[in-house]
Amino acid sequence: MAENLLIPRLAIIGVGLIGGSLSLALKEAGAVGEVVGCGRGKPNLERAVELGVIDRYTRDPATAVADADLIFLATPVKTLGTVTQELLPGLKAGAILTDGGSVKGEVVSMIEPLLPDGVHFVPGHPIAGTEKSGAEAAFSTLYRGKRCILTPTVNTDSQALKLVEKMWQIAGSEVVQMSLEKHDKILAAISHLPHMVAYSLVNAVGSYDHYEANILEFSAGGFRDFTRIASSDPVMWRDIAETNRDALLEMMEQFEIFFGELKADIAEGSGEKLFEFFLRSKQLRDAIL
Repeated sequence: MAENLLIPRLAIIGVGLIGGSLSLALKEAGAVGEVVGCGRGKPNLERAVELGVIDRYTRDPATAVADADLIFLATPVKTLGTVTQELLPGLKAGAILTDGGSVKGEVVSMIEPLLPDGVHFVPGHPIAGTEKSGAEAAFSTLYRGKRCILTPTVNTDSQALKLVEKMWQIAGSEVVQMSLEKHDKILAAISHLPHMVAYSLVNAVGSYDHYEANILEFSAGGFRDFTRIASSDPVMWRDIAETNRDALLEMMEQFEIFFGELKADIAEGSGEKLFEFFLRSKQLRDAIL
């Protein structure tokens, strides 16, 4: 491998939208040598090779990480501990392990105790994605203009941290660092809660049985745009809801307070209160654009 490559050999565990898009971005930038993919579904892995997302594949994690300089874990968060345990026999000294999990506290508690001396873990979370999954969903510009959060711990090697930070910058991301707790609370608010609302809204409307027709068939742009994320992988979101339970429940309670306020304003028929509620929301929303 060329000596100037950032990552001579990359192993991606979970070749879908997240892992596949990272591979494509690094390949396009000339920052990676060989990319080895690993996953459960053979057809998806074969398709990933056909599309050039990875160079070769194996379904055995320990084989996949053999001689890998960096390993990117892109499987559902509840599987990350098990996957790490499976790949341990293949890790070389100096290997860097990082992940894309949407929850960081529990992931770190699962992975760090497993790692031998000389293997470095850099917890991370690229804030990007679509509702699609699989190798075919991957594209090289997914991370361009997005943020990636790294949550180093007291055990994180500084050089490994710098390399992972550079990797995400090459992929197009703005990299920020924060504590595990802060990450999980922020993501509960800006990502996890909206998904819970979208899933609940689709269930509420889809279960409305006052008419024989399925009223979801009448949904137009607004409803479809708002609920797009309810098409996301239910396994992934089950795991996120379970592993970030406390922060998510805190945000759901916060949401219930304001939804209750809106419900009361509508029941009261107060146009002034409704206007103030909607105006306050509009100003907050406009401020982030």
